[in-house]
Amino acid sequence: MANLTKKTIYLDTNVILRFLVGDIPEMSVRAGDVIANTKCTTPIEVIAEAVYNLEKYYDYTRELVSEKIKDFIRLKEDLVMEGNIVRFACNLYASSNLDFVDCLLDGYAKIKGNPVFTFDGGLKKQLGTKFFND
Repeated sequence: MANLTKKTIYLDTNVILRFLVGDIPEMSVRAGDVIANTKCTTPIEVIAEAVYNLEKYYDYTRELVSEKIKDFIRLKEDLVMEGNIVRFACNLYASSNLDFVDCLLDGYAKIKGNPVFTFDGGLKKQLGTKFFND
């Protein structure tokens, strides 16, 4: 497959799921071809939706979801926006009961240094000093 565009292609959740799960082989192969041969990236929102779907509809454990997403990030540079934060979130997600978005917020707080304002007690505890309390 030739690289048909110089613009960055944004990958959708169903592309990520087909690629990771392989439940529809022709779509999985097509997704792999596009990922390998185009300039593409995945917004964090898409990763969060993929995490939700992998756990809820495919019955993947939190640990397996985390490994699948981290393997996906490693496929090529800039495949996932804010890959370092997503990797951090995956590690926390696999080892905690926090939902994935809370894990992302903790990643933003700890990696970028910005506090998070929340009413969620579990997230406040995880954030520690990175909790915004005006």
